[in-house]
Amino acid sequence: MTNFVVKTLANAAALAVAIWLVAGITLDDHSSSLGRRTLTLILVALVFGLVNFIVKPVVKLLSLPLFILTLGLFTLVVNALMLLLTSWLAKQLDLSFDVENFWSALIGGLIISVVSWAVNVALPDKD
Repeated sequence: MTNFVVKTLANAAALAVAIWLVAGITLDDHSSSLGRRTLTLILVALVFGLVNFIVKPVVKLLSLPLFILTLGLFTLVVNALMLLLTSWLAKQLDLSFDVENFWSALIGGLIISVVSWAVNVALPDKD
């Protein structure tokens, strides 16, 4: 259970960094309190984690030839698509998270990957 909480908080931190650095990724709760924005960010991180857990492996399997052909660079496109899917699901769940376009998602996906990697290196899994 602690691993799940740590991963969710790592996703939330990575999403926060992407929101901060990429103009096309927004969390439109500016009128809300800090606690409300933090809760929204954690809920979006949960959605993002579920998308990465359920959808991403299927997409990676179906696009395996593209991964091989591009020597793994297609991972950036898959990460961007997962971020766009998270944005769409967040809108369906009435969460105020938005990714404007593919290029914002591509840069955001790269930032999220780097920040998640750094957090996971700093806080390794305890098996």
